[in-house]
Amino acid sequence: MKQILGIGNALVDALVKIDNDLIIKELCLSRDGMTLIDTPAYHHIVQRLEGFEVERSTGGSAGNTLLAVACLGGAATFIGKRGRDSNGKFYARERGAQGVQPIALYDDELPTGVATTFVMPDGHRTFATYLGAAATMHAAELREEWFAEADYFFIEGYLVQNHELIDTAVNLARQAGAKVCLDLASWNIVEADRDFFVHLLKKTDIVFANEEEARAMTGLPAREALEALAQHCPTVVVKLGAQGACAIERGRRAEVPAVSVPEVVDTTGAGDFFAGGFLLRHAQGADLERCLRQGARCAAAVIQVLGTKLPDSVWDELRHEQ
Repeated sequence: MKQILGIGNALVDALVKIDNDLIIKELCLSRDGMTLIDTPAYHHIVQRLEGFEVERSTGGSAGNTLLAVACLGGAATFIGKRGRDSNGKFYARERGAQGVQPIALYDDELPTGVATTFVMPDGHRTFATYLGAAATMHAAELREEWFAEADYFFIEGYLVQNHELIDTAVNLARQAGAKVCLDLASWNIVEADRDFFVHLLKKTDIVFANEEEARAMTGLPAREALEALAQHCPTVVVKLGAQGACAIERGRRAEVPAVSVPEVVDTTGAGDFFAGGFLLRHAQGADLERCLRQGARCAAAVIQVLGTKLPDSVWDELRHEQ
């Protein structure tokens, strides 16, 4: 069985349903994007949300992708850093139960990171992310032996603010012979650090982007961006939301429609689960269309629930290819 290793922010998602975007504007957050916040801002949000119903789940982009891989029956290992607090224990307990093997790093002073996720009635979400302990992960903590058995190495774009960490991790993965996979994470993250993303693409085997991220990267609409990105990376996947997804791999092109669902509850994890479904099929040697189709099925499943926890019956269905 192919081994899929990932690195990312070990975060707990605090999910809050809202009726409008007034609180998003009040908190000066990037609507439908991710805003990094500091400790005072995090404490302010916690106080501001008193009286709101908040649901907690494990989060982080790479962690969610590896959750999908594991629940589909794949071998998934996650590198992340958390605090020695109740959220850290919750994260470890939930991820372990989901079948993701941990390579855990700890910070003895900072708490586990929290992504406060504001979910609109249409399922779109806005993140206020307090990285906490996750922000202290650094290159010197990485170990060559962690990469030795990896066939695929997945990086979430939210980590790119730490250039040395990502460069070191990518080099270790490439030395081990693993395929390097990158998710562009969020349009505003791409805009803020585009030059480094361009640098990373040259070392990447598979890149995932949604329409906004692809445009931020290339200045082009999705299908044109697909071709432009393919000039730098062997396999490019662009997620088209309700229109499905398209991909190109060494000149071969494929496109699939989205899977229709009765109701969109929350789009949190949709792109992450898409990547998980795609990667596992790719690791199994499936053709491009089958990889896209499985990604679309996983994305459709997770947008029908709040958070990223799916019933076992849904995973059973997803494991059986249609």
